[in-house]
Amino acid sequence: MLQSAIRPVRPFLTLLLVVLVLLAGPACVPDGEWAAGVPDGKSPGGPPPAPFGAYVGYGSEGVRRISELDGWLGPATPRVGHAYLAGDRWGHIEGEPGDLHHWAQWRRARADRLFVLNVPMLDRAEAHLSDRTVRRLLHDGADGAYDGHFRTLARRLVSLGIPDTVLVVGWEMNGITYTHRCGPDPEAWKAYWVRIVETMRSVPGQRFRFEFAPNRGRDAVPWPLCYPGDRYVDVIGMDAYDQPRGMSFDEQVHEPYGLAEHVRFARAHHKAFSYPEWGLFRNGDNPAYVRGMLTWFARQRPLYQTISDYCPHGVWRCPANPRSSQVYRRLLVEPFD
Repeated sequence: MLQSAIRPVRPFLTLLLVVLVLLAGPACVPDGEWAAGVPDGKSPGGPPPAPFGAYVGYGSEGVRRISELDGWLGPATPRVGHAYLAGDRWGHIEGEPGDLHHWAQWRRARADRLFVLNVPMLDRAEAHLSDRTVRRLLHDGADGAYDGHFRTLARRLVSLGIPDTVLVVGWEMNGITYTHRCGPDPEAWKAYWVRIVETMRSVPGQRFRFEFAPNRGRDAVPWPLCYPGDRYVDVIGMDAYDQPRGMSFDEQVHEPYGLAEHVRFARAHHKAFSYPEWGLFRNGDNPAYVRGMLTWFARQRPLYQTISDYCPHGVWRCPANPRSSQVYRRLLVEPFD
C-alpha cells in the first residue's frame, strides 16, 4: 500500500514524499518517556522482533487466513497462531469441535512457530451470571469440580503434538465481560487458577506455558489482586485496545495498571510478557496508536504479540482502518530509524 502511495513521476516529488513519511514515523511518539518509565527499555533498531501474529478466525479458516496475511505482509512472516476455545459449554472448553487439529498441523509444520490458545475457566462464559453465582462456581472449581475438563484438554493437546502451547487461561479476569471474572472473589479465583495449572501440568508429555492476561488499566478490579503467584504463571500478558475515546497512546502507557506497569510487574517477577490481544477501537482509524504499539513492542521485546484482526480492531481485514493498515504493514516490513 505504501509503494502505491509514493509512485510520482518526478524524482523530486518522490524524495519529498519519502521524507514526509519518515517524519510521520516513530519519532512522532514520545519515546523518551517510555524508556524512563520502564526498566531495561531499549531503543528500537530494526523491525519489531518476531514472533508476531494475529487472531484471524477459528479452525481451518483461521489457518488459511494466516497464510493470506503472510502474503499481504511480504517480507514479514507471522509466526504466531492464536485461537480461542468457545466457552458456551464444557465440551468446547475440552477442545471437542476439532478446530485444534488444523492449528496443530499449522504449528507442527515449522519449528519456529508458536501456538497460543485462550481457555475459558468456566462454561456459559458470556452469560452475564450474577456475582453470587460466579463466586460459587469459582469455589467449586477451586475444590476440583472441573478438573476432568482441563485434564481432557491437556491430553488432547499432547495427543495432537502441540504440548508446548501457550495457554491464556481466564483472560481479562479484571473486567466484567466473562463468567471467569476475578472480581466477585479474588482469593477463590486464584485458588481455581492454581487448580487448573496443577491439573494440566500433571498430564504426561505436556510442556505448556500458562499465561495470565488482564485488560490494560484498572477495569473492574486492579489486576495485580488476581495474580495467582509466580509458581503458577509462565507469561504475563495484557489485552490492550485503543480505548477509551480520546486517550492518547502515551496515556495508555502511563495510566495506573497500564502498559508500563505491566512490563515493570513482569520483570519484577522474572516473567516473559506478551500482548495476546491488541488493536484499534474507540478512536477509530488511528495510525498514531498503531505506530505507538509497534514501537513499544520493538523497545520492550515481548515474547509475542497478536493483533485482533477483524473490525473494528484490525488492519488487514478491516477496510474501515486504511491509514492504520498502511502504518502496520510498513513498520512490520521496514526497519525502525
